[in-house]
Amino acid sequence: MPPPTLLITHPDFARHPTPRGHPESPERISATLPRLRASLPKSIRWVEPAPGARELLRSVHTEALIRRIENASRDGLVLLDEGDTYAGAHSFDVALLAVGAATTAVDLVASGEAANAFALVRPPGHHARPGAPMGFCLFNTVAIAARYAQKQHGCRRILILDWDLHHGNGTQEIFEADSSVFFISLHQYPFYPGTGSAAERGKAGGEGFTLNLPMKAGSVDAEYRAAFEEKVVPAADAFRPDFVLVSAGFDAHRDDPLGDLRLSEEGFAEMTARIRGVAERHCGGKLVSVLEGGYNIDALGRSIHAHLCALAHR
Repeated sequence: MPPPTLLITHPDFARHPTPRGHPESPERISATLPRLRASLPKSIRWVEPAPGARELLRSVHTEALIRRIENASRDGLVLLDEGDTYAGAHSFDVALLAVGAATTAVDLVASGEAANAFALVRPPGHHARPGAPMGFCLFNTVAIAARYAQKQHGCRRILILDWDLHHGNGTQEIFEADSSVFFISLHQYPFYPGTGSAAERGKAGGEGFTLNLPMKAGSVDAEYRAAFEEKVVPAADAFRPDFVLVSAGFDAHRDDPLGDLRLSEEGFAEMTARIRGVAERHCGGKLVSVLEGGYNIDALGRSIHAHLCALAHR
């Protein structure tokens, strides 16, 4: 039998607290997991991860940030920035569990035990900067997974594709001077967090290894399809990655409350198939996606279902 597609998740991801009414709510896990269990094909295998080791955080973050989040998690609910990024009891442990989910996914895919994998985690990560939390994000899970794939599995060239509604400014900052990681982002622009213009292409030795594709408010599946055909797939093929990571935010869905993009579940499935094709051409299909945004619970569940089915399609 061919290796399976994995869904790597844990009920404890619901233990990271946020205030009542906050869009990044525990219900993103507690309400979504039962729906997926009832609807996903049996061929998709579920895996519960163990927490990642604390030292993995140091691959992309400062010790000061790590200690700050760790200390905040000993108190009640704490606002960490000037916006709406919180930590509370269990937040540090849940963030380590997210890292463990992503690195477990990398291990199982890199070893050939899985064809590909999706880590359904919270909190999200792609706004987290080397020394600061931001935008609901505590630690940059995808960035940590990229460094882990390089160090533990010898993957020299890592492609990170980010299709979240919001620009992955933290991921870009971490790798903007690094030619071994190619960061491609499609996001609403202009919009939060204010970064992600097409002129941002990387710095120093990493110039040309950041590709931002700003999408106008109101963009639908057809605009994303064109961006993939004209920009994303040609650039990814030219890079020839050894491993593919996806910051899979589903808040670009037309029903999401936080933005003005108009993607459908079918649009997410099509993007998944396109990037899976890149992985199959260049690195034996080695692809791991990690949940970022997605704040309409119904749309989130439908989009994740479509994403996983596209990953599992043979």
